[in-house]
Amino acid sequence: MPRIGRFAPTPSGPLHFGSLVAALASYCQARSRQGGWLLRIEDVDTPRVVKGASDSILRDLENLGFEWDGRVSYQSDRLELYHEYLHQLLNQGHCYACECSRSSLRKEGVINGVLGQIYPGNCRRKDLSDAARSIRLNTNTCGTIAFQDQIYGHFEMNLAAEVGDFVLRRADQVYAYHLAVVVDDEIDGIDEVVRGADLLENSCLHIWLQNCVGFRTPQYMHIPLVNNTDGTKLSKQTGADPIKINKAGELLRDALLHLGQGPPPELASVSPREILSWAIDHWDSSQIPVQETRYSEEL
Repeated sequence: MPRIGRFAPTPSGPLHFGSLVAALASYCQARSRQGGWLLRIEDVDTPRVVKGASDSILRDLENLGFEWDGRVSYQSDRLELYHEYLHQLLNQGHCYACECSRSSLRKEGVINGVLGQIYPGNCRRKDLSDAARSIRLNTNTCGTIAFQDQIYGHFEMNLAAEVGDFVLRRADQVYAYHLAVVVDDEIDGIDEVVRGADLLENSCLHIWLQNCVGFRTPQYMHIPLVNNTDGTKLSKQTGADPIKINKAGELLRDALLHLGQGPPPELASVSPREILSWAIDHWDSSQIPVQETRYSEEL
């Protein structure tokens, strides 16, 4: 069945190998079933945006042979849409303004979970103005959120106990990843999300938000991360090197190996588009390995 997938890099630096693996997995998963593949630049967190990074990422993807459908979308063009859905949630009583800071919560002795501080709902009944304050989504009534990941199988979290009420807009008025990505995937018609295993837990937050705002839930596939030698996630924050486009064949072959696809050695010597064509024709998501270590990222 054709599905619509996407790749959504953050322009906080140039494309690196970990991002290439995510792009390749989402591309092959969609194209192997004659599905659509969209490209979105996740630039809603403006303090993290590096000037010129978006253009650099697009240029590298083109040189690597990727072809996306339609125009590239930018979260920075959708701020009014995020505002609309946030206030819908506020009006329906799903959200509330919060005056707590991380430091004040630490002083209270609030404990940490896998996604950071487990917010205990201090401001739920304060009826604060939302001006210059963060906005949190109430998880008090959601219970256990469960889904079937295409790689990791059954996964569940009790959000109230393990995460607490989470932020949809920060006090500095920057919309959180959780709100932006859920709105984006709905309006873009994304029905299959392929991304790194560090976002596995976050998918439970997104499903609860989808339920609250009345969106459908896409299928999820979380792929193994590329790690540094010390076991930490390879990322821009941990000093990942930009990809070297003159080694495109080797990079694509190595990315396929990381995804368990077994490309022949000679594949590295052909053009990037020939490699992608081979990858689509031979794509088998059941061969993607599962990392035993539990990864998570606080967003």
